Amino acid sequence: MKVLVIGAGNMGLTYATGMSKSKLLKKRNIMVLDKSKEKLEEVGKIAHFDAIDRLEDCVPQADIIFLAVKPYHAEDLFKRMKSLVKPEQLFISIMAGVTIKYIQDALGITKVVRAMPNLPAQVGQGLTSYVSAEEVSRLELFMVEGLLDTTGKSLRVKSENYIDASTGISGSGPAYVFYFMQSMMDAALQMGFSENVSKVLVSQTFTGAVELFNQNNLTPDSWMERVASKGGTTRAALDSMKDNNVGEMIKEAAFAAFNRAVELGEEY
Repeated sequence: MKVLVIGAGNMGLTYATGMSKSKLLKKRNIMVLDKSKEKLEEVGKIAHFDAIDRLEDCVPQADIIFLAVKPYHAEDLFKRMKSLVKPEQLFISIMAGVTIKYIQDALGITKVVRAMPNLPAQVGQGLTSYVSAEEVSRLELFMVEGLLDTTGKSLRVKSENYIDASTGISGSGPAYVFYFMQSMMDAALQMGFSENVSKVLVSQTFTGAVELFNQNNLTPDSWMERVASKGGTTRAALDSMKDNNVGEMIKEAAFAAFNRAVELGEEY
């Protein structure tokens, strides 16, 4: 099985690197295509990838084609690809907002999986939600899941609407966490801690809290009640957040990302 990754950006290379470790593939069975000479030079230094700059030299040979370009490049790319693709090929797209039907119609194919990854995939801790066209078989879905899992975990959802919804939670979610972390680091600096100490205080707090959550069945609300005692410091902080509607603001932010994902989908 040969895999072609079109687009050597951060996520394209992340998945290419992850898939290179999969038992489903043999060495040098991953081709990476990009129009940037600088990117191809970078790819060429990785022993188990074939760096390619022409669609004609890789698209016909691929069994699975990973579409990892920016959405605004899709129309031009598909026009150049259409005469090269085959009906038995499987396409996996991580292009935000680009629908399965658009890809099927633009390329004249049927086997499409639409996926939404997130940034922690770069360190093997990603979450990729995905949905497939009806024409994708169970065996092919098993292979897709195996490849996506090389960068963390994958989650199959019921419809493309849930891809847009997962964009608002897991896709954009790391940025919300970083936003909260930055605010806590800024507070630590104002309290007199150094930048390095502030980073350790905040990062270890997040790591520890997530680990507690993952190793138990308690809800976040339950954990907050365990940490906060009446009249204590944590209760003062939580009361301040409640008074300032922080929870509602976070939900509004997630829905803003979700709604934007839906708007992008309407363009395709």
